[in-house]
Amino acid sequence: MTDALARALAERIPSLLTTCEPGELAEFGRDWTKVYAPSPCLIAFPRTREEVQALLALCNELGVPVVPSGGRTGLAGGAVAANGEVVLSFDKMRAIGEIDGLGGTVRVEAGAITAAVHEHCEKQGLTWPVDFASKGSSSVGGNIATNAGGVKVIRYGLTRQWVLGLEVVLADGTFLELNGALEKNNTGVDLRQLFIGSEGILGVVTAATLKLAPVPKKLEVFLFGVRDLAAVLALFREAKAGPFTLAAFEFFTQGCLERVRRHRTLRPPFDEPTSHYVLVEVEHGEADAVEGWLTSLFTRELVLAGTMAQHDREARDLWQLREGISESLSATGLPHKNDIALPIAALEAFCAELDALFAANYPGFEVLLFGHIGDGNLHVNVMKPEGLEKAEFLAHAKKSDVHMFELVKKHKGSISAEHGVGLLKRDSLHFSRTPAELALLRLLKTSLDPKNTLNPGKVIAQL
Repeated sequence: MTDALARALAERIPSLLTTCEPGELAEFGRDWTKVYAPSPCLIAFPRTREEVQALLALCNELGVPVVPSGGRTGLAGGAVAANGEVVLSFDKMRAIGEIDGLGGTVRVEAGAITAAVHEHCEKQGLTWPVDFASKGSSSVGGNIATNAGGVKVIRYGLTRQWVLGLEVVLADGTFLELNGALEKNNTGVDLRQLFIGSEGILGVVTAATLKLAPVPKKLEVFLFGVRDLAAVLALFREAKAGPFTLAAFEFFTQGCLERVRRHRTLRPPFDEPTSHYVLVEVEHGEADAVEGWLTSLFTRELVLAGTMAQHDREARDLWQLREGISESLSATGLPHKNDIALPIAALEAFCAELDALFAANYPGFEVLLFGHIGDGNLHVNVMKPEGLEKAEFLAHAKKSDVHMFELVKKHKGSISAEHGVGLLKRDSLHFSRTPAELALLRLLKTSLDPKNTLNPGKVIAQL
């Protein structure tokens, strides 16, 4: 930390909690990517929006870059502070307000943990239906900054569908209160959408008014084994037309299941393994109609095996087979992760070309796929072969990204479905964005943050 910054903080924001302790710098300077070595100069823990305003105004004045930090569960390097930045942590801003039961809303601070919001709202039979494996540590501010997706997108949509109002601080300390708790507000450009998904490069979200939905009264969870990806997609067509409301449709391969079982010593779900597995969660299914639907799947041999959770514990166990994958891959090897999106109609052709690409150019590399097939989101994990040095593996993996992103572009997909761009995909953004779009992004950035102090270097390569 520079002497000028230290003096200014002491004089102008004496109430602000800060630390330069090496362990804290390392902890708060990184996210789950763990690719870049953290090197922040200071961690700040504001407790109020006014302290956020004062800190950003001061850093903007002194030209000190700031990295906003929530739960740090991102996988694109968006919360990494590797170049002497100030980390603005929301660990001390986790307040969750009273629920407006009539309006179906709740105001929360940016540091509120996603699972804590769920628990708070469930007491009144409501939920914020943004749900994913990292909900126990991810924060609402981070979810908003990355427009997080997750396992219920097919039913409820992305985070942006469930944010009514935002409180945002700009780089110079200017405070914006956008939309409040209004369901309708047709007064020009919806400025909320500039900040939702912008990864903290345009402004810092300090609080949000969230839209809530009723907790589903009855959920049924199934796990099916199928022969290949074509069968996964065929089952998806059947599920969309089924006698229920489809809440989640997730798939994973046998290789993913083997990693989960190796890490957690779980029993296999079926007597015989299958190539692909599908986890389906549904709402509002009548027992007789659901039983008829299941019987039809087996009669027509659309599935090879299947099980239905008989109670909540079994449902949680089935979900663990899917939600435990990412952790298990990291615990049992070195995965190079990618999070991509394709039009659903292009998934089968894309995966076939991806298999051919790796077979021809990267023999010996195990590619493990899982994801939210119902919304076209694939998680592609390339595992480091035994005996290959880490540096050599990462160099090959980086080359494979270029080839894969060319396939993504060919099939009109996105190089990032739900984890954002951050540092890891910044230089590949042109595979998904046109030159005109990139120019407009730069114009927005320079207009709102002319000194480039907010999360510099993320998303946009050059200003």
